[in-house]
Amino acid sequence: MKKIIIVCIAALTAITSFGQKVFTKTAEVYFDATSPSSPEKIEGINRSGTCVIDTKNGNMQFVALMKGFAFERALMEEHFNENYVESHKYPKAEFKGDLKNIDKVDFTKDGTYTLKVKGVLSLHGESKELETEAKFIVQNGNIKASTAFSVQLSDFKISIPGLVADKLSKTAKVGINCSLQSLKTNP
Repeated sequence: MKKIIIVCIAALTAITSFGQKVFTKTAEVYFDATSPSSPEKIEGINRSGTCVIDTKNGNMQFVALMKGFAFERALMEEHFNENYVESHKYPKAEFKGDLKNIDKVDFTKDGTYTLKVKGVLSLHGESKELETEAKFIVQNGNIKASTAFSVQLSDFKISIPGLVADKLSKTAKVGINCSLQSLKTNP
């Protein structure tokens, strides 16, 4: 697992050669796939997402290992990894894209900024274009970013068995929260 994380970080730092980069290895990724008719919550959280953003040109990349998601019940976690996302075959979810209008953000001054995010989300061996908004809060030199969007499970060929169809939503709500810091790169 450490090798996968090191490879992910190396790939993320290579997304651009110039500009200031900010990153995190502790982004929180939350998802909720609870059906409105289900009495039990189907939600998971991963606190080890990796993100790198080039603040000069807006290029960004985000990776979350699927086995990093924790659930309220161990059986849910097992079903998630073995039956739904098949984390042994598809170990990570990845987003590569751009923050639009990044030049409108002054990362050296306190402020709140909302930017459009556009790119490709890859999950479960499938890739799909994704467009959403991200909120950046710059305060006392610290940068926090957050976003929320929905994912149709069928777009990523994640099937829901008939036995649990009433418990599991066909759409998962996803939320991401990051605290970013400067990434030192060698010239």
